Amino acid sequence: MKLDIKGVKDAIKLRYSAAVSGSQSDSAGNCCGDNSKEGKSSAGCCGIEGCCSAGVPGMSSDYKDVSGHFEDADYGLGCGIPVMVAHLKPGEVVLDLGSGAGNDSFVARSFVGESGRVTGVDFTPEMVLKARENAKKLGYSNVDFIEGDIESIPLGDNYADIVLSNCVLNLVPDKEQAFREIFRVLKPGGRFCISDVVSEEELPEEIRTSPGFIAGCVGGALTRAQYLSCIGKAGFAQVKVQSEKPLKTDESLAIMIFSITVTGIKPV
Repeated sequence: MKLDIKGVKDAIKLRYSAAVSGSQSDSAGNCCGDNSKEGKSSAGCCGIEGCCSAGVPGMSSDYKDVSGHFEDADYGLGCGIPVMVAHLKPGEVVLDLGSGAGNDSFVARSFVGESGRVTGVDFTPEMVLKARENAKKLGYSNVDFIEGDIESIPLGDNYADIVLSNCVLNLVPDKEQAFREIFRVLKPGGRFCISDVVSEEELPEEIRTSPGFIAGCVGGALTRAQYLSCIGKAGFAQVKVQSEKPLKTDESLAIMIFSITVTGIKPV
């Protein structure tokens, strides 16, 4: 079965635009009505096939005690806290891929300070608008958000000191291209810190080609070995899995899913 790239991207946009509006979505990305708390979806990023799924238990990490956390930007859509192992320094330029409503971007800003800069990229227009609203509420002039595709990041070469991403690259159809783009936009000696979802073994074709499963952060999961291979092919050095956490999934999916946080460096 051939992967429907357009169908996948449309399903992802529907799911994340629904998160902003406070609605959940079904396995095809279609909205299932309001099941929100204070206007935010409680579905989380990683739903299993089935309407209005509650998602994978234990996927989202608790940011409430993290420096720079802004509750209005936290939709519980991540699978780790990459900023906490990124070793950010004042004055650094940070690029947050799949920035959503700005949660990780605002945390990153608390580390790089006023002398640094944080740019978030997201391809869901509603998320970009929400992130900009949140940045305005916080009064940040050095945090900006732009609409764009991770397979073709709308920024120049050697832009950032560090690239962050949280439970997003599993959504990207061409992961090798995504890591090539990350390599391109990093300065020589720059680094990435990414939290993402991988599988214990290769997923069945019907899961890998399902827009619903992919939009739910499951169908697009590579095996751990495949994921690390994509990183290596892009040219990164000193690639290291900083943490790994098994995630409980629906009984219909027998294969084990993991959340991992990975770091790597672009050679000088």
